[in-house]
Amino acid sequence: MATNENQPKSVVKEIISWVIVIAVAIIAATLINRVIIVNATVPTGSMENTIMSHTRLVAWRLSYAFSEPERLDVIVFESPDGEDILYVKRIIGLPGETIEIVAGEVFINGNLLDEWYLKGMPHELDQEARIIPEGHFFVMGDNRNNSKDSRGLGAMPWVNQYIPRENILGRASFSYWPLNRMGIIR
Repeated sequence: MATNENQPKSVVKEIISWVIVIAVAIIAATLINRVIIVNATVPTGSMENTIMSHTRLVAWRLSYAFSEPERLDVIVFESPDGEDILYVKRIIGLPGETIEIVAGEVFINGNLLDEWYLKGMPHELDQEARIIPEGHFFVMGDNRNNSKDSRGLGAMPWVNQYIPRENILGRASFSYWPLNRMGIIR
């Protein structure tokens, strides 16, 4: 005949085992979120039609562990002005390059950039040629008429228009929400 003396000990063991499992899960999730991925949301239409507003996506923090960001990569980065905001934009200009915008078209070192991903025709705004500082990037949204980006346009332009390398958290890889927008980001 079994005694009930062992029952309290087994209940305590069960509770401890569940606490350990939950603690390990929390530590693993935190580690994954701090070291491997960035979970971000695109709150506006600034990246349409590539990424629609209110889309949730994952960026890989390790994308640039052994290489540098490249032109046309869609990245997640911290605000260049120190705000606690994550932005999602496309890299247009690289460190040391000269960028100029003429009649809405972007020129890099005097060569017209092929921007197959744009939504509609951008404003025909001009920006004089300027050199992107070393260690910084020039980013723009794919929906140029509705994007707070390195051009410094709009009601709330960034003070620091170039994105420092250390602000880049990762390369946007795929969207997962809403489900009808799930897919790889080009």
